[in-house]
Amino acid sequence: MTFEDALQYLYAIAPPFHEVGATAYKPGLETMRRLMAELRSQTSDVRSQTPIIHVAGTNGKGSTSHLIASALAASGLKVGLYTSPHLVSFCERVRVIEKSDVRCQKPDVRPRLIPEKYVADFVETNKPLFEELHPSFFEITTAMAFCWLAEQKVDIAVIEVGLGGLLDATNIVTPVLSVITNIGLDHTDLLGHTLAEIATQKAGIMKPGVPCVIGESHPETTPVFIQRAEECGILGEGLETTDCRLWFADQCEFLRRQRLCFAPNCELHGDYQQKNMQTAYVALKAIRNQYSVFSIQKSVFRSQISDISNQAIAEGFANVVTYTGLRGRWETLCEHPLTICDTGHNSHGIATYVEQLKEIRSQKSEVRSQKSEINNCTLHIVFGMVADKDIDEVLLLLPADAIYYFTQPNSHRALPAHELLAKWRAIHPESIASSFSSVAEALQAARSKATPDDVIFIGGSNYVVGEAIKYS
Repeated sequence: MTFEDALQYLYAIAPPFHEVGATAYKPGLETMRRLMAELRSQTSDVRSQTPIIHVAGTNGKGSTSHLIASALAASGLKVGLYTSPHLVSFCERVRVIEKSDVRCQKPDVRPRLIPEKYVADFVETNKPLFEELHPSFFEITTAMAFCWLAEQKVDIAVIEVGLGGLLDATNIVTPVLSVITNIGLDHTDLLGHTLAEIATQKAGIMKPGVPCVIGESHPETTPVFIQRAEECGILGEGLETTDCRLWFADQCEFLRRQRLCFAPNCELHGDYQQKNMQTAYVALKAIRNQYSVFSIQKSVFRSQISDISNQAIAEGFANVVTYTGLRGRWETLCEHPLTICDTGHNSHGIATYVEQLKEIRSQKSEVRSQKSEINNCTLHIVFGMVADKDIDEVLLLLPADAIYYFTQPNSHRALPAHELLAKWRAIHPESIASSFSSVAEALQAARSKATPDDVIFIGGSNYVVGEAIKYS
């Protein structure tokens, strides 16, 4: 079986969420536990021997996971990382990050993706098991990640939740630290229609005795997390007491003192990344300060965890893209015209970058004015969404005075570009906008109309961004 054959087989027996949406989601842990029990009879898995950091949240969990993994690798640890979805290659989902030779003066750090051959062999070997248990695509992917990372003998693994938390396939782990970045209204048909309901699902990754970092406090969600912390025995007498192992990153006093002085050097340039860096920083501090209470037998790991320094964190953040291979987060694809893509794909995420787009445009227009150039900088937006998102709310957030190239990703979930255009024109009938049946066509049209001093933005969906990266 080839790698391509393996993926086609998986897509056939268990269509992935990015293709079919909610029908791919199989809540509950019974199938995952049965799957891992069978696989463990053949091999070990990462849960049984490796400390795990478990990361959930509506937005930012991918960036936060990569930031944590990068800083841990900068500290000299061999780090496993499991995230989803992928942008270009399936193998992006599972990777190992480590310094090539810590004895070198400047050891190289690069991500090593799960090999295509391992994917093909894993699928071929376990076809009878898949056909017996009927796991979802994500359950199979998660099981594969656990097995490969165990074979790699990583010192620590950062595992990103797929959807929700309580009933997510990754929630069979017992981590050394839980992280929940933020709560927004997304996947409401599956997780709940209020912030509190969604927070309850995300809080499901919190485990008895396991420290937890919450990225952002909110009046509707904070009580949910505090209640769950009480149930897990990690609240202590109060949020500021030493026996409390629940932290809200946006309320930590030591952060206000330090002000994250190294943040401007981070390779992730979106303004919204400040919050993700804050969450990742508190998570790393929590691991370092609390490592002695973890049930970890590996003495090498214990000593290295205690040595996570601000210098290592700064190095990891400054090189997070280089060290981990993260793509699509406020990424510059071209300088002239300035072409930026971002994977924000719901109203909560898109709202975080709209103001930054306006600011960039304003700055470029001011430069033109100083050069006595008449025309202002024009913003060209290549935009597509999947049909199950909060489309009407998103469109209200977008700047009305940009030129739009509405498109659709190559996915069954995609909202047809002409329908997205119709929704936009219902709100802004005078705006300049067109529709294109593919991301490649939309991107080419934007490039042909933009001047070297204009700005092109590509977004609305992970899948639009992934296709744009392929064509860039």
